[in-house]
Amino acid sequence: MRARGVLLAGSVLLLPWGCERRDPVILELGRGTVRRSDFERRLAAIEAQGLGPLLPEARRGVLDSFLEERALVLEARARGLLASGASPEDEQRAVARLLGDAVPPPEVTDEEIDAYHLAHAAELGQPEAVTLRQIVVPTLNEARDLLRRLRREPRAFDTLARTRSRGPEAASGGYMGRFERGQLPPELEASVFALPEGGTSDVVATSLGYHVLRVDARQPARELSLEEARSLIHARLRRERAEDAQREFIAGVLARAKVNHEAAIRPSRAP
Repeated sequence: MRARGVLLAGSVLLLPWGCERRDPVILELGRGTVRRSDFERRLAAIEAQGLGPLLPEARRGVLDSFLEERALVLEARARGLLASGASPEDEQRAVARLLGDAVPPPEVTDEEIDAYHLAHAAELGQPEAVTLRQIVVPTLNEARDLLRRLRREPRAFDTLARTRSRGPEAASGGYMGRFERGQLPPELEASVFALPEGGTSDVVATSLGYHVLRVDARQPARELSLEEARSLIHARLRRERAEDAQREFIAGVLARAKVNHEAAIRPSRAP
């Protein structure tokens, strides 16, 4: 009887070790821990969205993102920004506050803005663009008929678009909006960027039907002056520097954490 009691006691003592082996800690930061089962729940949720079992490389990417996210949550909790049992929304707000406190808005000087404009003037310029209207019909004969009429009556484009076009913008007189190079299907772009302002295209065939397009306005490509680009450059430099500072802060948090990638990836084994 006594021997049986000793065996039972030994089993109880070994139980935590057995659980630890089946569900090891994969992330430890301060007093906070994350176990493999936490990651497996996240992985199962992603795969349940219809992606199916992930390849090892994709699984590793999910793991890296998960560990980064949980390390920031543990850091926020250690700094008193988050209570235990918080919701995912609470965690997101706490991490946002953590990053905001750790990475104050960077300063950008006028000299830095001037230097950036000098080095990136072409990149900061406004590209060539056109403002378009279109009429879309299902047959070539109908498109040719419309084009002949528009050659005689250019001002009838709005009315014909409203009454004859099958396109989604028919109710607005065929108005499509403003487009830069690279934003239109190649067959449309080749036609409209060769037209003058107020010009009407020949019939253009696409998988959607037969198009007749008009250029309402043209904007030539041009470089922005320093004053025109100043606010854009200021915002861009602040964003880039804030992102760099955040990455550096996150790397520092992960460097202080104990991470066990192998335990997270390795399949579970029975004790």
